[in-house]
Amino acid sequence: MLPKFSVIIPVKPGGEVRALAGIAQATYPPELFEVLVAYGCQPSVQRNTAAREAGGDILYFLDDDSGVAAGFLDRAAAHYREQNVAAVGGPSLTPASDSPLQRAIGIAFASAVGGGGVRNRYRKFGSARYSSDSELILCNLSFRREIFLTHEGLDERLYPNEENELMDRLQQEGHLLVHDPELAVQRSQRRTYRAYVRQMYGYGRGRGEQTLIAGKLKPITLAPSLFLLYALLVPFLGVPLLNLPLWGYLAVVLLASLQGSFAGKDAALFPRLVLVYPTLHLVYGAGVIRGLISPRYRAGKQTHWEVEVRRVKAFGESVLATK
Repeated sequence: MLPKFSVIIPVKPGGEVRALAGIAQATYPPELFEVLVAYGCQPSVQRNTAAREAGGDILYFLDDDSGVAAGFLDRAAAHYREQNVAAVGGPSLTPASDSPLQRAIGIAFASAVGGGGVRNRYRKFGSARYSSDSELILCNLSFRREIFLTHEGLDERLYPNEENELMDRLQQEGHLLVHDPELAVQRSQRRTYRAYVRQMYGYGRGRGEQTLIAGKLKPITLAPSLFLLYALLVPFLGVPLLNLPLWGYLAVVLLASLQGSFAGKDAALFPRLVLVYPTLHLVYGAGVIRGLISPRYRAGKQTHWEVEVRRVKAFGESVLATK
């Protein structure tokens, strides 16, 4: 028996929901899925609110610009035949039509030098497999509704990294998570360098805050922060030998940038990658430090903005709205 899906998309008030165009082409039986758009200013709260109103067996979370394939629900449903599977998702790929800066960001995320252990969130690699939060990303991720609600959904103190915290809890209890590269969505990267800097700082800060909430530190989490401190201090130490790791890092960045520009078949990628890689590491590291020292959830009482959930497609209906 096929499960019912509730596709949930958080969006800012008045925002466009481009993801609906792809969902409208879904091959899954129309009577077995609905689409809820949650308008508000706190994505974790929006997703949780919509999850409580959803009628499906499976909650499928997308971002407002996630471009899905027609068979995405069919493929996800096949994985949920195994009862121990609590979550299923796939990567977020950068469209070839993106600007050179956007494609450079996508290349960095999908590389060993940039994305490192989480790079499979941004590339198609291998076959469907049991995995962890290191390969799963909330713009393309589903959960069993019963399990999601039993665990009180996403921790609303966190944004981003709220899905990582939940998946950590699920795995500790023995639930299985599945990463399927064929469940990929197309999603553009940040359009400007300034927006990219804010993104990396936010990612790092969210990781620092998640670390405090979980009470468990993964050593790799501190690597970018330690490198940032090293890069800031080494010029003042006056010891030439201490500069060698920095020169080695710059050489790796140059080689990775050259490789990325060749792989992308565009020379315009090279200077952008030379900028994108250090930004990724240093700004993310700064964010982690800020999250550990001054988490937002300790700053005072949480402000919950109003969330409006619109059911733009009920079970058995077609997708009627695009905004």
